[in-house]
Amino acid sequence: MRRKLEEHPTVRQHLAKQPPSGTSRETALDSAWLRKLCLEAGADDVGFVAVDRPELDGQRHEIRELLPDAGLLISFVCRMNREPVRAAARSVANAEFYHVHDRITHVGHEIVTRLEAMGIQAVNPPMGFPMEVARDGKQWVISHKPIAVAAGLGQMGIHRIVIHPKFGNFILLGTIVTNARISEESRPIDYNPCLECKLCVAACPVGAIEPDGHFNFSACYTHNYREFSGGFTNWIETIADSKNAKAYRAKVEDGETASMWQSLSFGANYKAAYCMAVCPAGEDVIGAFWNNRKQFLEDIVKPLQNKKETIYVVPGSDAEQHVVRRFPHKQVKRVSNGLRSKSIRSFLKMLPLFFQRHQAKDLNATYHFTFTGREEAKATVVIKQQTITVTVGHTGEADFELNADSGTWIRVLGKMEHPLPAMLLRKIRTKGPLKLLTAFRKCFPS
Repeated sequence: MRRKLEEHPTVRQHLAKQPPSGTSRETALDSAWLRKLCLEAGADDVGFVAVDRPELDGQRHEIRELLPDAGLLISFVCRMNREPVRAAARSVANAEFYHVHDRITHVGHEIVTRLEAMGIQAVNPPMGFPMEVARDGKQWVISHKPIAVAAGLGQMGIHRIVIHPKFGNFILLGTIVTNARISEESRPIDYNPCLECKLCVAACPVGAIEPDGHFNFSACYTHNYREFSGGFTNWIETIADSKNAKAYRAKVEDGETASMWQSLSFGANYKAAYCMAVCPAGEDVIGAFWNNRKQFLEDIVKPLQNKKETIYVVPGSDAEQHVVRRFPHKQVKRVSNGLRSKSIRSFLKMLPLFFQRHQAKDLNATYHFTFTGREEAKATVVIKQQTITVTVGHTGEADFELNADSGTWIRVLGKMEHPLPAMLLRKIRTKGPLKLLTAFRKCFPS
């Protein structure tokens, strides 16, 4: 005779643990108790932020995709040792990064284990790579930095790294997403620990950080993340395009091949992260800089500036011009960063990240894009005074119009199809001076 489901021993044990009818099953945690739990698990500092806080508007959807009942986010930091991060030998710095990376994973796992034992749903998304690298567009599960800022763990510096009031930027971040509630949230700190010293501007080998706060995502990604997914894609394509070993060695030096092997074997290496190395902000860090700035520059900044190394740049980019002008002793290697849009949505979203403002110094124009076919979309791109804005729909009067089949446009961007046949077949149509299209392409070298 088949037993009824509710009579199964496991089901009966589960029902016996359920709260009485009419009681709330939500768990309200005491903030002091939860903070103690996280510190005991190995975190160096911790903060709490509700998922409905306005600071998280931009990623609430992703958070709830991760955990539909998400109510509270726990942000925590683990401190790194400063001197290894400052080392000109990047193997030393990367060993420190990966050691604390593993610690973040361990601490997050431990916190989730303790919460789960209490019947609280909790997830610890990864701190860094690997993430959702096969996805189109955004390749990370959630963005840890804005969560940390909202949780009162620091403020964002112009180098786009969170600066903790005590530890400076010598930290790595972790996040726990839970369905719990809490007695008291953390709030953003009421002062900015940034010193406005601009040492990160001086040290960045590709000029990704500019004195006015502008950040060149493409420059940073192409060089610093050379051995991550984008650079790896470019390296594989270089192998595929090489006729034989001799042709390959003419394009890739032995040291580059060995470095890629090292990354595949032991973890991808960050090529620079000098902005983090030279930052003097934070209570534990500021002493050496404040007491003797000249010596700080000699000991920490100049070794990185003077280092002879290969700098990876996209041809025709602002980064290439910066290296040639600012660091002539460093070797420039022209590469592709491997970033390719797989949809019109990601193409439009990534335009501001790829934009090279110094290539646009003489350009003031409004572009209307119309995409048809599989993915229909309309957008306006305005490039003016070395800035770019991208809006949905057509606004204003266009200086140049482009109408394209969406699939064809993506293939042209990925260099899988030549634009000339597409234009002859009317899959891509333009209206306006072609010099404006040439000027537009110059702003987005690839």
